[in-house]
Amino acid sequence: MDVKYPEITVSLVGVDGNAFAILGTVRKVMRQALVPAEQIKEYMMEATSGDYDHLLQTTMQWVNVK
Repeated sequence: MDVKYPEITVSLVGVDGNAFAILGTVRKVMRQALVPAEQIKEYMMEATSGDYDHLLQTTMQWVNVK
């Protein structure tokens, strides 16, 4: 599986298992990495288009997760 932004690594250790906390953390790290706003919006729409498992799978397709 290819990661869309392999240079971005997000640590979800210590992040509340809440979907909103994960979305906020990933969005914050993407902004810090200067990912274009349109790409962040695309990630957010894709990540929120399913259940919690879909959110995690989508996140792992967009950034490295540790």
